[in-house]
Amino acid sequence: MEEDTRPAEPPDLARTDGSHLPRITADEATDPPREEEPQKPGGPRSSSPVLSTVVFLSHVLLTMFLLNLISTAASSGSIDADSGRESIRRAMVHAWATKVGVELSNVADFVTKRKDMAESYKQATVVERVGSTLVKDIVRDMKNMVELKIKAIKRIMEAAENAAMMHDAESVPEDFEYFNAKLLVTPEECSKKESEGEEEGMKEMVLKPSRHFQGIPVNTSYSSVHVPTNVYDKAPDVIKAIKWSEDLDPVFISNYQVDPSLSWQYFGSSHGFMRQYPAIQWKQEPVDLFDCRTRSWYIEAATSPKDIVVLVDFSGSMTGMRKEVARHVVSNILDTLGNNDYVNIFNFSEETTELVPCFKDLLVQANLGNVRELKMAMEDIETKDIANFTSALIKAFELLQLYREERQGARCNQAIMLVTDGVPYNFQEIFEEYNWRKLPFMPVRVFTYLIGKEVADVREVKWIACENQGYYVHLSTLAEVREQVLNYIPVMARPMVLNKTEHPIVWTPVYADVTDPKMTDWLWEVKECAEQKSRFESYRKNRQKFHTREEQERQYDQKLKRVQNQSGDSLEYQLMTSVSMPVFDRRENANITERVLVNEAYWVQRMRETRIANLLGVAGTDIPIQDIQKLMAPHMLGVNAYAFIVTNNGYVLIHPDLRPVFQGILKPSYNSVDMAEVELVDDNSLPREFSPELLAFRDAVINQSTGSAMLSIKYHYDDMKRVSRLRRRYYYAPIANTPFTLVVAIPEQYGMYRVHAVEEIRRSHAEGTSVTKYFKGKKWRIHPDWVYCKYLYDNEHPFESPEKELLHFLERTKQPGWKWPLKRSFPASDFITQSNTSDGKSDKMNKDSYFCDRNLLLSLVFDAKVTEWFPKNISQSSKEEKGKEFKQRFGITVSFVATRSGLTRWQDYPVASDSEEASSEPHFSVLNKRAIDEVWYKRAVEQHFVDPASYVYSVPFKADYKNDSLVTASNAIFHTEGRKSAPAAVVGFQFRHSALYARFKNITSTCVEASCSRTCASGEELTCFALDNNGYVVVSSRGMNDTGQFFGDVKPDIMRQLVQEGVYNRIHIYDYQAVCFRPNEAAAQSSISSGPPPGPFGQFIWLMQKFVEQIMFFLSKISLSHILWAYLPDYVRAFSSSDIVYDSYENQEEMMVGSNGPAHSDDSRVIMDEGGGGHGQSSHGHGGDMGNNKSPLNALLINRTRPQPCDQEVDLYLLQHQLINSDKLHNKKNPYKMSSNQCNRPYVVQAITLSNLILVVVDELCPDRSTMPTTPTPKGYEDDEEEDEVGDLTVMPSEIDYNSSSLACHKLRVVGELPRRNHGVCINSHPNEKEITLCGRASQGKPSHLLHIATLQLSFFLFVRIFRNVGGC
Repeated sequence: MEEDTRPAEPPDLARTDGSHLPRITADEATDPPREEEPQKPGGPRSSSPVLSTVVFLSHVLLTMFLLNLISTAASSGSIDADSGRESIRRAMVHAWATKVGVELSNVADFVTKRKDMAESYKQATVVERVGSTLVKDIVRDMKNMVELKIKAIKRIMEAAENAAMMHDAESVPEDFEYFNAKLLVTPEECSKKESEGEEEGMKEMVLKPSRHFQGIPVNTSYSSVHVPTNVYDKAPDVIKAIKWSEDLDPVFISNYQVDPSLSWQYFGSSHGFMRQYPAIQWKQEPVDLFDCRTRSWYIEAATSPKDIVVLVDFSGSMTGMRKEVARHVVSNILDTLGNNDYVNIFNFSEETTELVPCFKDLLVQANLGNVRELKMAMEDIETKDIANFTSALIKAFELLQLYREERQGARCNQAIMLVTDGVPYNFQEIFEEYNWRKLPFMPVRVFTYLIGKEVADVREVKWIACENQGYYVHLSTLAEVREQVLNYIPVMARPMVLNKTEHPIVWTPVYADVTDPKMTDWLWEVKECAEQKSRFESYRKNRQKFHTREEQERQYDQKLKRVQNQSGDSLEYQLMTSVSMPVFDRRENANITERVLVNEAYWVQRMRETRIANLLGVAGTDIPIQDIQKLMAPHMLGVNAYAFIVTNNGYVLIHPDLRPVFQGILKPSYNSVDMAEVELVDDNSLPREFSPELLAFRDAVINQSTGSAMLSIKYHYDDMKRVSRLRRRYYYAPIANTPFTLVVAIPEQYGMYRVHAVEEIRRSHAEGTSVTKYFKGKKWRIHPDWVYCKYLYDNEHPFESPEKELLHFLERTKQPGWKWPLKRSFPASDFITQSNTSDGKSDKMNKDSYFCDRNLLLSLVFDAKVTEWFPKNISQSSKEEKGKEFKQRFGITVSFVATRSGLTRWQDYPVASDSEEASSEPHFSVLNKRAIDEVWYKRAVEQHFVDPASYVYSVPFKADYKNDSLVTASNAIFHTEGRKSAPAAVVGFQFRHSALYARFKNITSTCVEASCSRTCASGEELTCFALDNNGYVVVSSRGMNDTGQFFGDVKPDIMRQLVQEGVYNRIHIYDYQAVCFRPNEAAAQSSISSGPPPGPFGQFIWLMQKFVEQIMFFLSKISLSHILWAYLPDYVRAFSSSDIVYDSYENQEEMMVGSNGPAHSDDSRVIMDEGGGGHGQSSHGHGGDMGNNKSPLNALLINRTRPQPCDQEVDLYLLQHQLINSDKLHNKKNPYKMSSNQCNRPYVVQAITLSNLILVVVDELCPDRSTMPTTPTPKGYEDDEEEDEVGDLTVMPSEIDYNSSSLACHKLRVVGELPRRNHGVCINSHPNEKEITLCGRASQGKPSHLLHIATLQLSFFLFVRIFRNVGGC
């Protein structure tokens, strides 16, 4: 039938009383179908005239009815020829969409006063944003900041070297005490501990929380000392260094007075302790793993970059404890490497092979990802055969020679680490061939680690190290591994120490303060223990409810969230970079005491003077990432623009898409994210196929060039649930004296211009106007992260909020002598003489010195002035009645405006009646005070280019949706001058979703034409959905449960067709920072080992496991195991390895999930027997845990996993706004002008006027043709078969399968090593080093005992905590 193209009547004029009848033209009319003559039930037709008349009239009426019905269908095309039911009327849908859009727009314009706000900025001007100038200004400020930090650590370094020389001959008094950070207590804590009798060893100190130091209680008059657990602080060398390092306190204090922006200052000693200023309490639960010598700022400053080859002897003799010690040695060596180092590990017995097969013939960068790969490979090593040292040494030397000759790798130091339990001879011929060709220079150092107590001869192993400028240690216990491994660092530092004249300055990649990366696995295990505990408690509380549909759906949702949640709040980790430099011992000779082996069984001690080149330690200071971000002038960059910093390795130091945390835990490779992995070029490339344009841009950045580039980018936001695309222009320049390059990214469409408007404070004061009047009341906020004005010594001037601080400075502008600083940050040479004080003097820094960003502050005052009228109550308007009507109809709660200067104002709309309850959500001002950084601000600016008068509507996603959730609407205010246009502000309002639902339901339940018979009133035949521009349901006529869901999860078949027709564009996003969860195979293998492990403790654990397993197996036969298990102490459950013999909890989705999500029918649900506690079988035979296994414990135990770095991909969707008014799309008909076509196209789509929404009306009588689930199961990530050219639709990320290889291996195989630039000075040799004869020592008794004691204390502590942990694992 031909479609009716007549325009629909306006909604307000539509007649619904039945009198509106369609006109029937000659062309539209059709003959009625012939009807058989009705027969009388009782017999032949009667010949009565009356009866004949009745029959005739009946025929006439029937004929007229059929004619009318067929004519109506012909004119409107609303009857399905096959089914006979009325189709969806496009004109009616268009009328609904128009009415919804117009009503929302009317109330939005009235509430937000959008046009009035635009008028307020008519005095502003639009100026060009010059990216190159912007980068130059930011780089200048950063250069000044960098110089200040470098000067500070130079002063620490010089003071440390002088103090060590001055106190060299002094002895330490026996009663010497120092501020041990672990033993510091406040006066309040001291009184409490005295009452409890625990005051022994504690030292009292007054500590006050400091805003400058992230709210941590500190004492700026002293420093405190952290001593690692494995270091004995009373050892002579250690206590002596602690004593002389007290001389650093005056330098720390002086540095902080000169530069109040300084963060933590510290000196890390080669003996292991760290002196830190200001003094703090050191609290790290559950155990302190911190050792400054394993931190990147120490390692990279202590040695130049290095290539390391580790040779691990795994011949048949390396079993039992020797094997474990070897593993720990390798792990500790890897912990001392950083992003500028290269490494590989070879295990050798009869043959020499790479530990990781894909690292064959390579040295790989020692980033966290590669190091993790190597550590995991060490867990699977098996010992066998006889060690072939010749093959291993030749392999190592040849690989290092190849990298040395081809100028690859670290291009500086090279070393071989040999881990073995003994060598047959010294292999002198190999060293002569590969290492002694150009004596005295040796390109490769050799370090040897002899493992085992019962070692008959150590001379050959020691000779290998001593003759190759290395170091030898003998290890027999795990307790001494870390301390002995760290001995190689001072040896590799000798050339630097002997050189003396140059102290290299080192900058670290981004890292998380004192958090050890190794804690990731442990913290994840704690999370899984908490989940296990929750399941036990849920089962214990109500075992019948545990298997109900609701409970299983809750567990399923938690599992989905666990897999999907790839982000987290990084604020709990203090991200920073550090600058450091080595501290040298200026002595050339020293007396040493050494043990000498007189014969095979007798050792003696002797003292002698010898040449030394000792590293005293490393001096450094931290620079929090948030402090650097404040120098990036975000207000000058504008909305959707950003700045980021890239290191010489191509890794990002700062980037808005750097996501180092997942679920509150640091990601395994959080600090090695390449800039090519966060700047996603908008092309159709495969994963990790980076475009040539991007790689060329990257090369220019890491080589510290200055220039610009243009790229088409696709980017995700809003927790990777939304996507957009645009062209960005990049400007970049190097930051002097660092390996860093600054890059500024500006959107080409609206970022090339900015609004310029300031209010001169002095002029206002001269005119008798106080600018503080523009900030009356409490309904305003400023951006909490921007610096408007700030005291340099902010500890001396605490403020309750940024708003209080701003008002304080605005009052100060009234005082005589107020002046603006000339620079945002001062050069180091001028810092002491530049200041702003209340009396106008600038002799030196004092407590009242301050800084203001003049342009930002004056822009804020202007915005406050022109928006002062906004918070006035709507009841003061002449349109009071209209306002009340809007308020009642839509449940408006707040209207707001946010400006380019970071100012946010709002106006509350109180609850009208007792029937309306206040929303349980936090107030708007609590969650929305970041102005241009808010998602609704960014989306409004982008929507402006679709329709300047349109609003962006958004609701919380499904996981966050509540019955009283609010809808947020926003619109961008642009100021235009000629062809120049720039965003000045965004206005918006929030209203109740329940009110939107009621209004939406009312409109879509009303016929706009008399002949319609189907609407979205009941939801049985038609359902109406309002979708946003990313495909999420804003409101649905069938209820609240669809709100915030991706439409592909609600109506997969319809969403698929919308994508096919081009309504939504499918944009493929790669997430190169994802975390996936692998089964913890190491734990599983250890649990199912065929026999007991070596050692008494291991055998005890094995016996306990078997004992608990046998008890549980027996009790399961009498259906009591689930009861006992729920009440067993957690430490007993921890001994059981049963969790690895049961099916994975991850597989329970087979039982819980239907084709389209959780669907637990009564048939497939597990039913617990009331009497005996048994359980029935699933009638469908899914093979789920609770359906097929024999014990109810299977439903309780989760499968343990380990987080691993991986790549994921996800399809996100973007509405094609340009199609709404176009005629065709790639020779296809415009979907907005298409009618429904029976069940082939069981829907109609129309744009909702003046919004980012579309209205989709779906025929519910048509079956859903979707045959695949749109939401994979959490374990899932399986590759689904493609159903059609569009395929499965989901916004849940899935792992990219690289043919079962690890991410580290795939990156090497496909991408290769991306180019990097070597940074810093290489000092790897000195002619006087041959005079140093110190090259190692055997395992010593006394220090070893101390280490044993410390280790036993640590073990006991952990043992007690495990047994006390109720409900843990």
